[in-house]
Amino acid sequence: MTRLRIVVLIAIVALIAGFFLFDLQHFFTLDALKAQRAMLAEYRDARPLAAAATYFVIYVAVAGLSLPGAAVLTLAGGAIFGLLWGTLLVSFASALGATLAFLTARLLLRDTVRARFAERLKTIDHGM
Repeated sequence: MTRLRIVVLIAIVALIAGFFLFDLQHFFTLDALKAQRAMLAEYRDARPLAAAATYFVIYVAVAGLSLPGAAVLTLAGGAIFGLLWGTLLVSFASALGATLAFLTARLLLRDTVRARFAERLKTIDHGM
């Protein structure tokens, strides 16, 4: 494993561990959304770009690290930003998060998968 892969793996493990260690998953529940909806709407009204950017970054992180809470974040996007802007934010953030998750898995697991399934992958590689 190269140095870059080790650093990426340590960062991912640290972020996931921090999420559960600091009990951040309780923020990604419907009850938490209902309790904080007025405060979130007030923040959105006061700083719309900052609110959208913060939401976008949080959604990308949750999707990219495959943490629980993406479904509640999707609902929160609609509740906070409305149907149009919520849909746009969720669509782009989820696509970016999924792309990051894919690239991370490919970076970390490519050699392992290639070593284990080398014979089966020859057909795919030949077709590409």
